[in-house]
Amino acid sequence: MNIFLHELKAYRKSTIIWTLSLMAVVVFFLSLFPAISKDYAEFSKVLEGYPEGVRKALGLEIESFGNILGFYSYVFLYISLCGAIQAMILGTSIVSKEVREKTADFLLTKPVTRTKVITSKILAAVVSLLITNGFYFGTAMIMADQVKSAEFSHKIFILISVSLFILQLLFLAIGIFISVVFPKLKAVLSVSLGTVFAFFVIGMVVSTDASSAKRYLSPFKYFDPKYIIAHSKFESSYFIVAIGVVIVSVLASYIIYKKKDIHAV
Repeated sequence: MNIFLHELKAYRKSTIIWTLSLMAVVVFFLSLFPAISKDYAEFSKVLEGYPEGVRKALGLEIESFGNILGFYSYVFLYISLCGAIQAMILGTSIVSKEVREKTADFLLTKPVTRTKVITSKILAAVVSLLITNGFYFGTAMIMADQVKSAEFSHKIFILISVSLFILQLLFLAIGIFISVVFPKLKAVLSVSLGTVFAFFVIGMVVSTDASSAKRYLSPFKYFDPKYIIAHSKFESSYFIVAIGVVIVSVLASYIIYKKKDIHAV
């Protein structure tokens, strides 16, 4: 039994839906840019009417909103929210579904180790996210080239877009950890949405604070588009923390899954 291929097939429909959704979202947002760029002077006056705290929470940078990278940085916040939800749902469901669907005892009686089971599931989840990101990135790049009002750095655009995949890996790892710790998890959607939106709100709150240390509280603030545009790279400290969270969560999931009692039907 090829668990990896089985999981890919099981989540094929979900992957297609999320991929098409993210592609549609980025096409919709970027299609608005020509109109905003054309009337940027008037539009900036409207933005200036918002309190500074609100603009920071929403990720609005008036100075750069009129160029494609600045505009993409703003809409990317909400694109990353959608991507995080996809990854979190995938992470919390891909392991715990065996208990929910009462197939755990059947799976573990097969001549495969628990390590192989969870490895196959994680690899299938990562491949699903890679597929989504591949199509998303292609669509975003084509749209950006079509609607741009001036030349822009493709390297910076790529870095911002790639941060979506890293953010998804982070939430995938957190979701897997939660599903291993709480294998009888039934409300996958509620837990996933609650976790993602909690981090998102925390991110909006810490955006209004000048303290950079508080940004560690929300994964949504680990990859600041403003910093990426200014320096053409990720912030090393936040990047290391993000990778660290992924590694620790996955390792902890392996250890717990290998030792945890699996309830039979």
